[in-house]
Amino acid sequence: MHVPHAFQIDRAASLQFAAARGFGMICAVASGKPVASHVPFHLAYAQDGSPRAVFHLARHNPLIALSGSSQHWLLAVQGDDAYVSSDWYASPHQVPTWLYQAVHLSGPVEVMSGEALAEHLDALSERFEQGLAPKPPWTMAKMPAARRDGMMRAIVGLVMTVENVEGSFKLNQHKSDADHVAVTTALGLQTSPGAQVIARQMQVMRPHAFADHPVGEMKTGALEETMG
Repeated sequence: MHVPHAFQIDRAASLQFAAARGFGMICAVASGKPVASHVPFHLAYAQDGSPRAVFHLARHNPLIALSGSSQHWLLAVQGDDAYVSSDWYASPHQVPTWLYQAVHLSGPVEVMSGEALAEHLDALSERFEQGLAPKPPWTMAKMPAARRDGMMRAIVGLVMTVENVEGSFKLNQHKSDADHVAVTTALGLQTSPGAQVIARQMQVMRPHAFADHPVGEMKTGALEETMG
């Protein structure tokens, strides 16, 4: 992934972001052509502290045949994103752009054992069920054993040994405070949930710049005044 210096985030922050998202696109190359699937995953750590991305695929998925080799797979994890109009900047002669958060994990992939697959499925469901509290969490133990075993035979568990971690958070870090406030405020006025999230993250990034104009309190007229 091409990551301009201004948008780079460190390894720990990248892994934290990937773990919090828990969903991405896994991609490998077969006969010179990319093969990809969208998967939920969770991160685990080996005894030496090295990260592992753990996921599963349907047994007929062609990606499975590519496991067990030295080939590196890519797990691309995308966060929220938002379009930025050039009209929103305080400075003149700007161009439209797109703000986003993304992390790429890559490394070789191996098939896991049957016992490890059950542990992975338990960990995966627990990770996402926690976000549904106070609903009582669903567990695999609620399924009849025959049904559970049949479903597990239909999938293959895989583990990526994460050797490379790249993160890019493009949040207008290279712009002036005036431009940062103007764009953040404009994003905060949009109806898109992604724009709202990006606006909040940009405000957290430079709290000093928003001392007089917290996002969400500036109205359209104030925004127009800010941008001249």
